[in-house]
Amino acid sequence: MGTAAVDQSLYPLHRCKTIHLVRHAQGIHNVEGEKNHDAYMSENLFDAQLTPLGWKQVANLRNHVKSCGLSKRIELVIVSPLLRTMQTAAGVFGGEAHADGNKEAPLMTQNVGDSNHPAISSLNSPPFLAVELCREQIGNHPCDKRRTISEYRNMFPAIDFSLIETDEDTWWTPEREKREEVTARGLKFLDWLWTRQEKEIAIVTHSSFLFNTLSVFGNDCHPNVKSEIGKHFANCELRSIVLVDRGMIGSDESSTNYPGKIPSGPDLPSDLADDKHSANGSTN
Repeated sequence: MGTAAVDQSLYPLHRCKTIHLVRHAQGIHNVEGEKNHDAYMSENLFDAQLTPLGWKQVANLRNHVKSCGLSKRIELVIVSPLLRTMQTAAGVFGGEAHADGNKEAPLMTQNVGDSNHPAISSLNSPPFLAVELCREQIGNHPCDKRRTISEYRNMFPAIDFSLIETDEDTWWTPEREKREEVTARGLKFLDWLWTRQEKEIAIVTHSSFLFNTLSVFGNDCHPNVKSEIGKHFANCELRSIVLVDRGMIGSDESSTNYPGKIPSGPDLPSDLADDKHSANGSTN
C-alpha cells in the first residue's frame, strides 16, 4: 500500500512553544516618519515614546487579551529594551493602576515618556524580561537607540534587565544594520528562546525585526500560510504562532506524557503480534 499525501503535521507538544508576537503601539517616530522619511534621522525622536493614539491602541489590545483569556496563560513577557516597546508591554500585559503603598515595585512609573499615564502595577502580572536580541533594526535612526539601563530601571522598576550586559547602548552604530543581519539576529533570538522553560510567551518587539525574522519561515506551507506568517505587522497587532523545535535545540521533557505499563504486564499490540507470527513462518 502506498503512502498517502498528508497536508498536516504532527509534532510532540513538549518540543513546541506558543509565542504571541506583538509590534509596539504607535510611536512619535511612526507619525513623523510617515510625513517625512528624513524625520527618522532627527535626534528629537531619540528612543521614541508612544503617542496618545498609541496608548489607545494599547488599551484596546489589553481589553482583547483579557477578554480572550490570553492574559491568564502568558508565563513570561519578553520585551525589547526601548521605550515604546516597554510602554506597550506594560500597558498590555501589566497589572492595573499602581496604588501608593503597594509593596510590589511598579511595572512602570507615572508619566513615563511624558505620557501622562498613571503608574502600572506589577501585581498579578507575569514576569517581564528585557532582551537586546529582539531590538529593532539597529543603527542610523536615533529612534532606535536606547537610553541607559540605569534610566530604564527607574522608569520600569519591575522589568528584569539582568540579561543586558552594558548600561550604555553599545549596539547602536551610525551605520544601519543590514536586513540579512536582522534576520540572523532574529534566528539567534528564536534559538535562545529554547533555553527558557516557559511554554507560552509574549514577545513585544518591532516591525523590521518581526518582518525580517519571519520572512525565512513558511516555505514548506501553502502560499497563503506563508503570506500570513510573513506580512508586516500593524501597530499593536498581536499574532500567535507555534514555534517547533525540529533541531532538538531544547531539552525539555514532557510534563503531560505518561509511560504506561504501570503495573507491568503483557501488552503486545495485535499488529506486532501478526508481524511476529508471519516472521516465524506461521500461517493462520
